[in-house]
Amino acid sequence: MLSRFQNKETENFDIAGAYLFGDRDFDNTSSTFGQIVNPLGAGYYQNYGRNKLDITVYNASVKASIDKGKHFIQFGSTIEQTNIDDKLKEWEYQDSAGYSLPYTPSSLTLFKSTNSVANLSVQKFSGYVQDNIRLGDTNKNITLQLGVRYNYNTLNKEFLISPRAQLSFKPKWQKDVVFNLAAGTYNQPPFYRELRKYDGTLNTNVAAQKSYQFVAGMNYNFKGFSGKPFRLSTEAYYKNISKVNIYDIDNVKIKYYGNNNAKAYTTGIEARLFGELVKDAESWVSVGFMRSRENLDNDTYYQYKNAAGEIITAQTTDQVAVDSIGNTIGWLRRPTDRLITVGLFIEDYLPTNKNFKLHLNALYGSNMSHNIPNSVRYRNALIVEPYIRVDVGFSAQLLSERNLRRSHSPFKNFQNIWASFEVFNLIDRQNIISYQLVKDFANNIYSIPNRLTPRLVNFKLVARF
Repeated sequence: MLSRFQNKETENFDIAGAYLFGDRDFDNTSSTFGQIVNPLGAGYYQNYGRNKLDITVYNASVKASIDKGKHFIQFGSTIEQTNIDDKLKEWEYQDSAGYSLPYTPSSLTLFKSTNSVANLSVQKFSGYVQDNIRLGDTNKNITLQLGVRYNYNTLNKEFLISPRAQLSFKPKWQKDVVFNLAAGTYNQPPFYRELRKYDGTLNTNVAAQKSYQFVAGMNYNFKGFSGKPFRLSTEAYYKNISKVNIYDIDNVKIKYYGNNNAKAYTTGIEARLFGELVKDAESWVSVGFMRSRENLDNDTYYQYKNAAGEIITAQTTDQVAVDSIGNTIGWLRRPTDRLITVGLFIEDYLPTNKNFKLHLNALYGSNMSHNIPNSVRYRNALIVEPYIRVDVGFSAQLLSERNLRRSHSPFKNFQNIWASFEVFNLIDRQNIISYQLVKDFANNIYSIPNRLTPRLVNFKLVARF
């Protein structure tokens, strides 16, 4: 099997402006700034990129299984050849009130510049063996899965073994309940983008991120008050990760540090209730709680004091340091940390005609952290506001079963035709995905939010034949 990803030579050139009002900021991406009342300054930045990425993947795999009564054994192996040809050329220019940043009177210096070339050829070998076991002679309500996976690649020459186990148990109760327990180790070998450091160079010695995980869950099928079927599914999990390759979100681009310089953990619990408010129309509601933390190596920053004992800042008169204070950051939120997530999906149709349907989808996610790139002290210090979205859709079947049509009908070869009308982001909330950071001449940083799509209306016609 051959899969190929090619991003031919692309060029982008973005210009944006920002008005700086002390502790406020306003963004303007048009070519005209407009009128400003008592501004402290004006500035703009330019992002330029001409990049070429060509990745070719050759893949061959074999899978098989053996049924031995109480044992159902599955195994497989994969060989993969990956060829990567990458050219990266990017630079960023920032201007604050007519001054190029960083300010060097004798020369023009770019705020950020990256220029690199990479050519890699990597062979990867992976495989697995898994045994599905039914325990007991007469009691077939207990199943045990035991398995192991292996990975090896010629880039960092790391050989990884990942054992895993899962136990499913259905007690002989009148209630339909199934319990699940799972544990195992997981290894995530780095892909190409995780090897690239901030300066554009590659660290081919990046090791796989390693974790051990524990999961406990339950599935409960029952009848509601109206006799309709419901299913409650719950799951609690804990994941401890070592050799973490941390990343920053720069505007909307993920940038890895290209090393294994942190440890982390993720833990949480989630519950989802499925049901049919009306027959053959499934709806559900879910609630999840999660905590995700990371601890970086060498995460100490220093504050310096002058002779008067004042902590030196840009506004301090005496800038001569005579003493210092070391501060260690310790555990902090990961970029994926979101404490509360609530989802709702409702599907319904007209009681007199099932061909007219309605669905409603709602989602709430509490705030997340956002990082300031290349900063230890203020890593993940920004807060992304809670995510709230509501979608609604209506659909109608314009053409039904084929056998109900006349032989000379122009639609006789169509199975069915559906028309749908959808409104995405019904409440028109300007959800934030990340921040663009702009720096002024006094080294103050202003965060400008990058917002997701506003309300959209979509009409769709689907014909199957």
